[in-house]
Amino acid sequence: MHKNSNPALPLKAAILIQRWYRRYMARLEMRQRYTWNIFQSIEYAGEQDQLKLSSFFSFMLDHVTQLNEPDQISHLLDPVDNLMNERERLTNYEQIIVPETYCGPRLTFPLTVCQTNTLLTAFKDQQPLHSRYVLQLLHETKKLLQQMPNIIYLSTPYGKEITICGDLHGRLDDLMLIFYKNGLPSAETPYVFNGDFVDRGKKSVEILILLLAYLLLYPDHMHLNRGNHEDHIMNLRYGFTKEVMQKYKTHGRDILKLTQDVFSLLPIATVIDYKVLIVHGGISDMTDLDVLSSIERHKVKSALKYPRRSLDHLELARSSRPSRWGQPESPRCDSHRSKSKNTRKKRCHLTRQGSASSSSSSSSSSSFSSVSPRRSFHSVLMLHPCPSPCIPSPTEALQPTREEVEWKQVVDLLWSDPKSQPGCSPNTFRGGGCYFGPDVTQRLLERHGMRLLIRSHECKQEGYELCHDGQVITIFSASNYYEEGSNRGAYIKLGRDLVPRFFQYQVSRATRKLTLTQRVRVGEGSAVRALQEKLFAHRSELMAAFQHYDKTNKGCISVNEWSLVVESVLRLDLPWRTLRPRLARLAPDGSIEYRSCFEDMGPGQPIPQVTPNLAETLYRYRTDLEIIFNIIDKDHSGQISIEEFRQTWRLFSAHLGVVVDDGAIDDLARTIDFNKDGSIDFNEFLEAFRVVHKLDTKDG
Repeated sequence: MHKNSNPALPLKAAILIQRWYRRYMARLEMRQRYTWNIFQSIEYAGEQDQLKLSSFFSFMLDHVTQLNEPDQISHLLDPVDNLMNERERLTNYEQIIVPETYCGPRLTFPLTVCQTNTLLTAFKDQQPLHSRYVLQLLHETKKLLQQMPNIIYLSTPYGKEITICGDLHGRLDDLMLIFYKNGLPSAETPYVFNGDFVDRGKKSVEILILLLAYLLLYPDHMHLNRGNHEDHIMNLRYGFTKEVMQKYKTHGRDILKLTQDVFSLLPIATVIDYKVLIVHGGISDMTDLDVLSSIERHKVKSALKYPRRSLDHLELARSSRPSRWGQPESPRCDSHRSKSKNTRKKRCHLTRQGSASSSSSSSSSSSFSSVSPRRSFHSVLMLHPCPSPCIPSPTEALQPTREEVEWKQVVDLLWSDPKSQPGCSPNTFRGGGCYFGPDVTQRLLERHGMRLLIRSHECKQEGYELCHDGQVITIFSASNYYEEGSNRGAYIKLGRDLVPRFFQYQVSRATRKLTLTQRVRVGEGSAVRALQEKLFAHRSELMAAFQHYDKTNKGCISVNEWSLVVESVLRLDLPWRTLRPRLARLAPDGSIEYRSCFEDMGPGQPIPQVTPNLAETLYRYRTDLEIIFNIIDKDHSGQISIEEFRQTWRLFSAHLGVVVDDGAIDDLARTIDFNKDGSIDFNEFLEAFRVVHKLDTKDG
C-alpha cells in the first residue's frame, strides 16, 4: 500500500482552506457593512427631510398671514392647552359607551396586576383595547406625569438589578420577549425604557398602552424617558399618527391630542445612584443638568418646532442688517428650480459631519442649525423671500430667551450622537442635535461625579455598542429593525456595582432557520432595492450629470465619474465603487453604461396628466406630500375635496419651490375624481407614484 511521502500536504491543505474561509468571511463582513450603511444613510436622509418639512411649517405658522394654510397646521405645530379643553376631553371619554358585545380588556383605575396581565394576553391575541379605556389610561398617565420631575433619580435596590431598554419602535414581539426573558415590571424587576416606543413598527399603540399601564401600576419601579419619536410631528411621517387613526377611527383625534400631552410630559433623563446618566440621544458641550432640572418640559411639545421668539429675534436681526439678508441664497437650495443643463444639480440635503474645523462649535449652533432654508415661495402664495428658520448665533441676534435655551437643551438630549473625534459639532447627517466627542462626555461626567452615559437612538448590529473608552453605551432593543436578520436587540441590567450586563436576542423564527450567508443576502437585497428607488427618484438629476461627463454621447462614463455623480446627487456617503455591480452594468471597455441604473425599475400606474418632471418630483417627495395631505385631511377619512386638493398642492409647491399651474391642478383633480362626486381618494393618487421593481412585476 502506497504511503504519503509528504506529511506536509495535509497541513498545506488546512492552511489553504483556512485562508479561503477567512477571505470568504471578510467578503461577507464587507457586504454586511455596506448593507448597514445603506439602511442607516437612507434612514437619516428621511429624518433630514422631516426636519426641513417641519422648518417650513414653522415658518408658515409664524410669518404667513395671507393664506388659510397656517390654520390647517396650527393644531399640529402650535397647540394651545387650556382648562376647558381638558374638561372637554375628560367629559368625552366618560360619555363613551362600551357595548356589551365588546370582549376585550376592561380597565378600572387604579389598575391591578390582573388587569395588566389581561392586557398582555389580549394584545397577544390581537384584541384591541376600547377607545374609552385608551383615553382614560392617557388621562390618568397625564395626571401622574405632571407630578414627576424632569430628571428621575433612582437607587439600585439591594440584591436586585435595574433593566434598561432602548428603542422599541412599535415592535411588540420584542417587548414581549424582553418580558418573557427578564420578567414583567414589578418591585422585584424595575425597568427604564429609554424612549422611541412608537413609530415605524405596526404595534406602537399596543406598546404605548402596555408601558403606560405598567407606569401607573408601578410608578416607583417603571420609568419612561422621552425619545425623539415621542413627538407628534415625527409621528406624522413615521406611522404612529396613521396607526392611531386606523385603529380608532371615531376617537382617534382625541387619542392623538392626549398622547401629544403625555409625550411632552415624559421625563427627559434618568440618573441611577448619581453615577449613571440615561438619556435618549446624547449630550452637547452646553448640556447642563441643573438647567434641565428646572425647565418647563411640557412646553416643548415638539423638538422640531422652533421657539416662536427665536424667529422674531431672527427677523429683528434681519431688519438691522438688510444688506446681508439681501444676498442671494446658496445655489444648493436653488437646485429644484434651476433649468441649466450645464450645471450639475445638487439636492438641498445635508452631508455627514463636516470638517474637523467645525468640531469646536457649541450646541448654540448645533440644534437644527443645519436645516437648509427654502427660497422664496411659489408666486401664488404672494410671499416675500424667507430667511432661514435656524436659531441665530448670539452675534447675529438678541440674547437667547429662556424658551430658546430650554428648547436647545432638550433637542441635544433627544437627537445627539457620539463621535470618535474630540469636540462638539452640528449633527449634519441627521440634521439635528450634535456630534459629541469623548472629551465632551468626560467633562460632563466629571462635572457631575458620574462614570457612565447610557443612550439609545441608534440601531446597532449587536443591539449595543461601547464607545468613548467605555464611558458611553448605546442600547437598542428593536431586533430586525431594517430587515429580517439585520440586527439583534439587547437590554442592559445594572446592579449595585453598576457594572453593565448585556442580554441579546432576535425575534424571528424564520431568521433562526437561515444561515449567515442567507441572512446577509436577504438584508443586502432589501438595502439595494431601497437604493435603486433613490436612484429612480433622482433620475433627471443623475442623467443630466452623467451626460455632462459623456461628451461623445455613447451612454458610458468611467467608474470614477459615475461614483462622483451618484454621491454628489444622493449625498449618502456610501462606497459606490463597491456597490456598482449591484446598481449598474459595465461596458466591454470597463466603463459604466449609466442608463442601466434605471432598467430594473418603473413607475406605478402613471397618470397621463402628470408631466414626467412633476412625476419624478412626486416619486422623490411622496412622503412629504402624504404628510401635507394628512394635515389637510382633518377627519382622516382618506378622502379630500377638490379645494383641499388645491390647498395640498399650494403647500407642497411652496415647500419645494415647484411651480405648478393652477389650471393644470384643476384638470388633474377632475381626472382623478373617478366617480365624479367632488372628492378624491388621495391614497389611490399616491399609489400612482410608487416605484415598482420590474422583477417583482414579472414574478407576480
